Amino acid sequence: MTNPPNTASPAIRFENVSRYFGEVRAVDNVSLDIVDGEFFTLLGPSGSGKTTCLRMIAGFDHPTAGTIHLHGREVSGLPPYERDVNTVFQDYALFPHMTVGENVGYGLMVKKTPKAEREKRVEDMLELVRLPGLARRKPSQLSGGQRQRVALARALINHPRVLLLDEPLGALDLKLRQQMQIELKAIQQRVGITFIYVTHDQEEALTMSDRLAVFDHGRIQQVGSPAEVYEHPATAFVAGFVGVSNFVDAKVARVILGQPSSDEPQTFTIRPEKIRLAEPDAPVSEGMCSADGRIRDVVYLGMHTRYVVELELGGELTVVEQNLNTTSMGALAARGRRVRLLWSKAHNQTIVVSR
Repeated sequence: MTNPPNTASPAIRFENVSRYFGEVRAVDNVSLDIVDGEFFTLLGPSGSGKTTCLRMIAGFDHPTAGTIHLHGREVSGLPPYERDVNTVFQDYALFPHMTVGENVGYGLMVKKTPKAEREKRVEDMLELVRLPGLARRKPSQLSGGQRQRVALARALINHPRVLLLDEPLGALDLKLRQQMQIELKAIQQRVGITFIYVTHDQEEALTMSDRLAVFDHGRIQQVGSPAEVYEHPATAFVAGFVGVSNFVDAKVARVILGQPSSDEPQTFTIRPEKIRLAEPDAPVSEGMCSADGRIRDVVYLGMHTRYVVELELGGELTVVEQNLNTTSMGALAARGRRVRLLWSKAHNQTIVVSR
């Protein structure tokens, strides 16, 4: 998928970049533009190539083939210290013997910034990450979320043009991770610099990103906004990895869609939340798809319930419904019930299957 046109020079440009480790193609002919000032996420499972791309931007690794440009300047072979980027790691990498203020101001100290200016900038940066008054504490006296903010402040204090974040929230518990997702996006909008974020967590990617690239086996499967990638997955891999999706095989799809047998066999995906449970004899209006079946399994999840429905045509579909008027007992009692599934044809994402 191509990126949207942009008249300005991109913050990062990959041109046919590959990185091989022996016979392993960790990154395989990747071309990508990352717009200046956007929150861009590299999303994919372990071993998909996303972290290798981040390391090549940082200068910790170099391409086997292709070029990388940073604000119009080729940096493919430059060492990290000659690139105007900083990196935030999952393990924070804070100096335990230093105070919070000393950690945040370390880069300024290396640059021999005068003490008064250094202290003022440290104070401003701690204010930005919502840690005012904690400059004298040691990292061991902070929570995981606070240490993450310190690492972020240290990376931002030198005003890099690009900030790289390598799964920085992975060590936090779920509630704190969700809180930090919102805070990271807010900080990025305030400082206005390019954030490039690596994660395998689809929720993080959908929550924070302006755009994202989905990786698999060293290649980019799709680039787009969170809504584009979720609502219109380009491949079966994207549909299955970004959120949960039902795959309807060609035989069942042909009946549901009323396709002539002479047409190219197809499968399509449909998101579980797009499907509605209805009574077995519910009418099917124009523009709708339907499939009859029986509820095989019910999983009550508090805010919503997941139903697995065995179809009369063969196969099964998963349906997710909010528990607006449903109790756990009411949801679980639906097991074994015959139902008709209804959804709009507009929500089908067709994937062509070769003969």
